[in-house]
Amino acid sequence: METVLSSASRQVRIGGENPFCIIGERINPTGRKIFQEQLRRGDLARIEIDVAEQLAGGAMVLDVNMGAPLCDEAELMTRAIRLIQSRCDLPLCLDSSIVEVLEAGLAAYQGKALVNSVTAEDDRLDAILPLVKRHGAAVIGLPNDEEEIPEEPTRRLELARKIVDVATGTYGIAIEDIVIDPLAMPVGADTSLVLRTLETIELLRDELGVNMALGASNVSFGMPDRGAIGAAFLPMAIASGLTSAIMDARSQQLVQAVKAADLLTNRDPWGAAWIAAHRARQAGPGPAAR
Repeated sequence: METVLSSASRQVRIGGENPFCIIGERINPTGRKIFQEQLRRGDLARIEIDVAEQLAGGAMVLDVNMGAPLCDEAELMTRAIRLIQSRCDLPLCLDSSIVEVLEAGLAAYQGKALVNSVTAEDDRLDAILPLVKRHGAAVIGLPNDEEEIPEEPTRRLELARKIVDVATGTYGIAIEDIVIDPLAMPVGADTSLVLRTLETIELLRDELGVNMALGASNVSFGMPDRGAIGAAFLPMAIASGLTSAIMDARSQQLVQAVKAADLLTNRDPWGAAWIAAHRARQAGPGPAAR
């Protein structure tokens, strides 16, 4: 099963025999005080830097979140999308919990976007899924509801199945346009949580066959040497069935771990991408690297 996203001029395919999809996480003001201040002034210049750095790192899709306090998030989302689409041809993942912001973003977007996200709560499904259908987008579903963020993989599967059933049965959204987040939880809070995430990934792969995306940085939150943890986790998750992640595309350590996993799981035929990336690094900043 393939989830196809697009900009005005480029397609990205998630799942199937395709390489693991790197969704760049950087265009997000959370934890970035200077960026928040810039957004409050209506200054989007930093976004251009974030786009360039993530492109250079290997991002295939860019997540866009404009949730800065005391800002008109819908207006910022519209401006950010237009700016990003004028600077690169990568598809975008529109990231907001506010329906009006998603609606404004989808109206401005050229192509087929990924909406991040909808939970299994009835009111959220009824608010967001019609919007996804109307704009022909794909959507990330989070298997939690108003009662819980479940720890048990079987409960996560149950809520994921509800999202799929409502999206396909009630709103006519194709199952390949539903991407489920298996819920990556911080290993620093409980060292058993990552094993539950991996079990959830396997259940979603085996029972629903859907593509999946998660926030890779969640796993290492609060721990030292976060890059090493992420670089160990992502290949394990890919082997279990994960097909994309919202992650730091600027981190060579993380990106190389993903590319090595592509090679070892036969998603990089004859190692062509791995060898080309190695030669580009050896060439340095000269013409070969460019």
